[in-house]
Amino acid sequence: MVWIHHVPALIPRMFSQFVWNKERSENKIYLTFDDGPVSGVTDYVLDELAKRNMNATFFMVGDNIQKNHRLAQEVLQSGNGIGNHTMHHVNGFKTPYEVYLEEIDNCQLQIQETLSISSRLFRPPYGKITKKQFKSVVADYDVIMWDVLSGDFDATQSAEECLKKSIKYSRNGSIVVFHDQQKTKEMIKRVLPDYLDFLNDSGLETALL
Repeated sequence: MVWIHHVPALIPRMFSQFVWNKERSENKIYLTFDDGPVSGVTDYVLDELAKRNMNATFFMVGDNIQKNHRLAQEVLQSGNGIGNHTMHHVNGFKTPYEVYLEEIDNCQLQIQETLSISSRLFRPPYGKITKKQFKSVVADYDVIMWDVLSGDFDATQSAEECLKKSIKYSRNGSIVVFHDQQKTKEMIKRVLPDYLDFLNDSGLETALL
C-alpha cells in the first residue's frame, strides 16, 4: 500500500487553500477520527478520551449517523467536535460534481437532524476532491486535511509501527487522523491508548478544530 504517515512541507505550500495543520507555536494536537460513528469502535474511542480528559473532532459519515444516531449524540455530548465526511464516504475523483455536492448536503442535513447543529468542517474522504468541487465547498466549509496519518487502516502494518510513526511525526499544531470504523477496530485498541499516553507525557494538549 502506497501512502505516507507525514505530509511533506511542500504539499501544504502547493495546496494552501486546505487546512493541513494549526498554529505550530502552541502546545496543541488536533486529534481527528474519520468514518464513524460505528458501534464498538466510536464508543471505545470516547472511553479512552474521557479517561484522559481529552477531546477530538469526529468527521462523520451521514449514513453512519443515521444508523447510530444515539452514538453520534454521545460524541457531541462528550465535548467533541463534529465534521462532515459526506453521506456515503464517496471519492471526489470518482464522483460527478452534482452528486458530490449532494453527498455533502445530505450529510449536513443528517448532522442537523440528529445533533441539532451545523458544522463548518469538511474532510473529503480519501483526501480526494477536485478543484471544481472545492470551489463550491469552500464557501460554506473549512476543508480539513492533515499532516499526520496514522495508517490504522493498513492491515499490513503492525500496531508497533503504526504507533511509532504516529508518535514520530506528531508535533505542535499537528492534525492527526485515526479512524473509528469496523476495519480499524482491532488496530485502534492496540494503538490509541499508548498514543494518548504519549500526548499526556509530552505535555501536548488536545484541542478541537
